[in-house]
Amino acid sequence: MATAAPPARPLGLPPGPGRLLPGQMLLRLRREGLLTVMGALAAEYGDIVCFQVPGERFVLLNHPDQVRDMLVTHQKLFKKGRGLERTEMLLGRGLLTSEGELHLRQRRLAQPAFHRQRIAGYGDVMAAYARRHADAWQHGETRDMSGDMMRLTLAIAGKTLFDADVEQDAAEIGRSLTDVFEAWGLALLPLGHLLIRLPIPAARRFKRAKAVLDATIYRMIADRRAAPGDRGDLLSMLMAATDTEGDGTGMSDEQLRDECMTIFLAGHETTANALTWAWYLLSQHPEVEARLHAEVDRVLVDRPATAADLAQLPCARMVFAETLRLYPPAYALGRRALVPYDVGGYRLPAGTVVLSAQYLSHRDPRWWSEPEAFRPERWAEGSGEPRNKFAYVPFGAGTRVCIGEQFAWMEGTLVLAEIARRWRFRHDPTHVVALQPQITLRPKHGMRMTFERRR
Repeated sequence: MATAAPPARPLGLPPGPGRLLPGQMLLRLRREGLLTVMGALAAEYGDIVCFQVPGERFVLLNHPDQVRDMLVTHQKLFKKGRGLERTEMLLGRGLLTSEGELHLRQRRLAQPAFHRQRIAGYGDVMAAYARRHADAWQHGETRDMSGDMMRLTLAIAGKTLFDADVEQDAAEIGRSLTDVFEAWGLALLPLGHLLIRLPIPAARRFKRAKAVLDATIYRMIADRRAAPGDRGDLLSMLMAATDTEGDGTGMSDEQLRDECMTIFLAGHETTANALTWAWYLLSQHPEVEARLHAEVDRVLVDRPATAADLAQLPCARMVFAETLRLYPPAYALGRRALVPYDVGGYRLPAGTVVLSAQYLSHRDPRWWSEPEAFRPERWAEGSGEPRNKFAYVPFGAGTRVCIGEQFAWMEGTLVLAEIARRWRFRHDPTHVVALQPQITLRPKHGMRMTFERRR
């Protein structure tokens, strides 16, 4: 006679530093930084780790299959996580922060602006702006490359996406972004949504910064309302778009503001950081730099880069891809479970914030050979890397994948090629390179480099 199977073991929470009180974990996060703590927890506890801060439970997933299930297979069981919830204080209810049907409607409205043919038309502008910025540099000077890349990508975003000249506002916008990023760290704290409303210095700086950014965006919208028409940019597409599957209306000024703010800031900030890290990595690997220079010399000779050159610049694209692996601007992402969620033999209660860290999976030796090494050739066709597709998600995945991914690939490749055609850069040995994981992965102290003219 067959015996009855033993009762199934009740699902519980994953392992983690349970001996630490939530307040102790918060102090550790503030002292060591999120990336350091997540790396240490993954090394100690493995692919699923649970930890708590006051008022919040987090679970970190470190296996690409689990990340795939969260972002794609079971994406409807989640909404945006704590980080994106807090960015709503600046971005409003744009593509990055909206949920459900509203998110799908907004994505339908914005998608035509990122059609492949529309993006192709931006390429020549990207290269031309890179050329114009490079013309202002002087041989032998030492500059903050991070600031230069911020100004360049800001100008490109303003022109291609909004047909607007924002270069004269670049310094003020840059200061405002720094203040916003600092305030975001405050907002992530327990009761941070209340702290940001208090009359404290960080909160006051945030309000001033938001006012500056709002004024910039609303000015562009007002100018376009006064002179409507398709100028071939994103703002034209957004203003002309109607929701054919919904109520047939277009976007209000407030909705335009939220979408423009999201794409404007996310679009230029992330690419600027990636380009900054790329120049740093090239300065540390002269053999890769030499291959990039040989490619642009062969393809471009003495002429400027154009969008038509993209297919002939595989080395530039591979350098950009490898930079996104080692220093992903979006270094981590999170989702909040709407219902109890089972993963890896554990049950996560509804409301749990589930995290994955691209910075960690992009450097995991299970999925990469020599994971800490800068090897752009790993992106050559047939290299076999990554060994798991979801070990490389610099732009996210699923319905919330970055809508501007192809825009970023084109911009990164063309800017690298156009600038490398005439310049090489040497990292200042007295400058300390450190990570600053805020909303994006910035270099903490900027990136001081000496500029050397090639031709």
